[in-house]
Order: sequence, then C-alpha cells, then structure tokens
Amino acid sequence: MSILQTMNRTMIPDIYKQMTVDELENRVREVKARLGNRLFIPGHHYQKDEVIQFADATGDSLVLAQLSAQNRDAEFIAFCGVHFMAETADILTTSEQKVFLPDMRAGCSMADMADIYQTERAWEVIMETFGNTILPLTYVNSTAAIKAFVGEHGGATVTSSNAEKMVSWAFEQKERILFLPDQHLGRNTAYNLGVSLGEMAVWNPQENKLEYDGEIDHVKVILWKGHCSVHENFTVANVQSVREKHPEMKIIVHPECSREVVALSDLAGSTNYIIEAIKNAAPGSSWAIGTEQNLVSRIIQQHPDKHIVSLNPYMCSCLTMNRIDLPHLAWSLESIEKGESGNIIKVDEEVAAKAKLALDRMLQK
Repeated sequence: MSILQTMNRTMIPDIYKQMTVDELENRVREVKARLGNRLFIPGHHYQKDEVIQFADATGDSLVLAQLSAQNRDAEFIAFCGVHFMAETADILTTSEQKVFLPDMRAGCSMADMADIYQTERAWEVIMETFGNTILPLTYVNSTAAIKAFVGEHGGATVTSSNAEKMVSWAFEQKERILFLPDQHLGRNTAYNLGVSLGEMAVWNPQENKLEYDGEIDHVKVILWKGHCSVHENFTVANVQSVREKHPEMKIIVHPECSREVVALSDLAGSTNYIIEAIKNAAPGSSWAIGTEQNLVSRIIQQHPDKHIVSLNPYMCSCLTMNRIDLPHLAWSLESIEKGESGNIIKVDEEVAAKAKLALDRMLQK
C-alpha cells in the first residue's frame, strides 16, 4: 500500500533565485489577483514574514487545514508550512482540490521521529506487554501514516490546545495511552492531569524497547521518544538566566518544551495561547517567550509597548519551516497558474480514510 504519493516533485529554477524582492513580490501579487478565489494560501505562524505577508489565513497546522477544507471555492491550496500540514489539508479537503507544498524539503524533524514501521513494531511489543489496555494518541505534528495507524486502532489526534481534553477522553476509553511522537507534550499534558512522572515510560524506537525502571503494571502513559528540535533548545539555564537578569519578567513557553523548563516557567500553552497572552498583557509588561523565533520576532514587532525577548537569545528559526521562502512561493504560484503538477501532496486514499477517523474523533469532542 502506498503511504503517500507526491507527484512530479520538481526543483526551483535558478531564475527565481536571481530575482529581486520587488520582482518576486509583484509576481506573487499578480498571480493572486488573476486566480482570485481559486487560490488559497494558508500560512503557519512559524513562516517568514516575506511569506506570511501573502497568506490568506494564518494559524496553527490544524486550523489552517480546517480553513482549507471549508474554502470550497479554492481549487488550489498553496500550503506555506511543512509536509505533515499539507498532508492534513489534503486529507480534509475534497478530491477536486489540490494541495501544493512550495518546497518539498519543508519537513518536520519531530514528525519524522515516528515512522509507521517503527510504530507497528512498537505496537506488537506494547500489546504483548500490556494487552488490550492501551489507546494510541498522536499529536497532529505527525505523518499521515501515523494518523492512520492511530485511527485504525481507535485513537485520535491531539493539538497543543486540546491535548488535556483528548488525553482525558483517552483515559475514559482505556487504562493506558501511547502518545506519539512528542514526548514533551505528552509528559506535560499527562502531568497536568495528575499522572505522576513515575507512571510514565518512554518508548525508544531506535532500540525498540521500553525505558522504565519501576513496576511495569504502574505504567499509565507510554511516551514516544521524539521531540521538537526547536523547543528542546530552551533549557533550564535559559530560565535561570532570565530570572537573574530580569526578575520582573514573566516566562511563557510552549508545551513542546521539556518538563523541567515548563515547570520553571510562569505560563505554558499552545501557539495561540502565547499569542493571546501577550496580546492581552498590560502595556509595559515584560516577557520571555519560549517558542519559534520567527513567531517571537513577529510578536515583538506587533507589541512595541511591551518588553519581549526570546527565552533563548541564541535561538534560530525552524530550519525546515524556513525552506519556504519568497522565491519558492512565487515559483509555486506561477507553476500552479500554468497547470504544472509539481509539488502536489496527495495522500493514499486508504491512509487518508483511516487518518480522517483519528482527526474526526478529535474534532467531534
């Protein structure tokens, strides 16, 4: 069974790399004007400003996929995000709509940390160990194949916004959960719901084994050993440095950060939670934000009345998100207008149907 079909992957012609910013921006505006409602450009919060300025909607991955599905006028969806986001958009949209990823190299290291073959091997061992007492959940930051696996086994997807609600739901179904692929979101969520750290085990997909020192019957949560390469770079030392230099500063972080960092911070929540918290904060307040640098820089620009810094002063932007730049966007839109079929994201129908089960279980809660 084909897990994913990516039709006619092509590389950007050199001419686009040689154009000026003005030339590229004019080309994007002209294509948008000519295609009108036939084109929809969703832009993830972590995208560069040079790209996000042309987005018809901004948001997190699931919101953008839902907006793509709701926009039935759009024949072409140029998803400015990463691979798994475009997959989700293809799963939720109609067969008449085509989803494009301007640069096929725009992936997600976290999503890639759990592939379907590792997951199927892990499930065999976990079922032998715990029997039919476990339900799989996956963060939406996962491949279509992982979503399909979860859907097939009665589980659901989760977002950073609704993770607590979905984990609570999962515990109503089964005694234990397997949480893929981000161990930090899973650990922080379960801990907030009263699961002790001693009741959490870690599945190591490289060694195909469970990492746990206690009595096996005490395990309630199995965390896949994956992480976000950006958020794992926020450290306890970063928090301590802010506390020493700016004792008045509040620290707000994303729950993809480690348990230790979240525990020492003042607030933790989804991307939208962070955006709204800063938006509603008092003028003159001071904040250190632990999330992706493109978004932090944009928040700083939008709130000149507040003192805002990155929790990690040496943090770089998400490298895979940054694959999509102005030249790739201009090239992608002009290719779409010409009817060329490069960089289309198309999920296998059987995989898409099972993945949609996992998404629908979440969306119906």
